[in-house]
Amino acid sequence: VKELMVFLDVAVFEIILAYLEKRDWQEAFFSVLPQRKGAVPLGEASDSSKHALSEKEGEDNDSDSN
Repeated sequence: VKELMVFLDVAVFEIILAYLEKRDWQEAFFSVLPQRKGAVPLGEASDSSKHALSEKEGEDNDSDSN
């Protein structure tokens, strides 16, 4: 738990530094957040990510019917 808190402290610090450099909160967050997490601004999800989400929901529904 202690390591996670240190990681979060560092991430928050990096976001604040990025904001001071860019003067844009959205750019700051997305320059620091890992891209592999697939984070996108609300309302700006790409069609492919929406499609993947709907496919995942469909898979969940299929598994319930078994």
